[in-house]
Amino acid sequence: MDQQVIAVNTYLDKIIDFGFEYAPKLIGGILVLFIGLWVTNLITKAVGKSLEKSSIDQSLVPFLRSITNIILKALVVITVMGMIGIEMTSFVAIIGAAGLAVGLALSGTLQNFSGGVIILILKPFKIGDFIEAQGFSGTVKEINIFSTMLNTPDKKLVIIPNGPLSTDALINYSTEPLRRVDWKFGIAYGDDVENFKKAINQFIAEDDRILKDPASFIGLSELADSSVNFAVRVWVDSPNYWGVFFDMNEKVYTKFPDYDLNIPFPQIDVHVQNNK
Repeated sequence: MDQQVIAVNTYLDKIIDFGFEYAPKLIGGILVLFIGLWVTNLITKAVGKSLEKSSIDQSLVPFLRSITNIILKALVVITVMGMIGIEMTSFVAIIGAAGLAVGLALSGTLQNFSGGVIILILKPFKIGDFIEAQGFSGTVKEINIFSTMLNTPDKKLVIIPNGPLSTDALINYSTEPLRRVDWKFGIAYGDDVENFKKAINQFIAEDDRILKDPASFIGLSELADSSVNFAVRVWVDSPNYWGVFFDMNEKVYTKFPDYDLNIPFPQIDVHVQNNK
């Protein structure tokens, strides 16, 4: 019985010694943790406001703010662990192994993350640009670190992962101030070519949105089975592309008869031979 009492007293003494030795470190670590997180939030908000007022691209602001917050919190946690007395070499080894496992499990997510970083740094497009990528066309609504959101012309929201978006081909229709509008118009065999050119030139002259420089182009492109096809190309300011495209189509359909022009359709000539 005496030996049990001695053992209990020994353990109690060790616990008390441990408490006196590590309690100040633990309390100090907890205080540093709470104060550090509070200061981190203040710094993150200050950095965010500073970035919003600066000339930096606003699509980069959420990303830079998040990275700043993560780095500061990581520094706070590492500082607290050092104060408590945790061996950082072992901790780093554990974090490395865990990071490898997580990386293998989330390879697709990491690819999207790296793609988001590339997009935000290289800026192949920005918010408000009209792009075509991954089989979708729309206006860029938001660029996140993992995905990009597009608003399609028919008001659908498309979310595209940044991984393939950063590595595959895309078309940005908003980077250049001018766009070329292309049509292929056909007239019937036997129609007057000069009447066709006169009509198209008149339609072009009537539309103030079509630019004089670069000059417009009209050329015979194809002698098809049922029509003589012409290529018509004009230049417009990028925002006027679709308006000019649809208006010209309507003019051609409604006003071609005024110029003795016929819009052809597929026809087949059948010759019947009566052999008796």
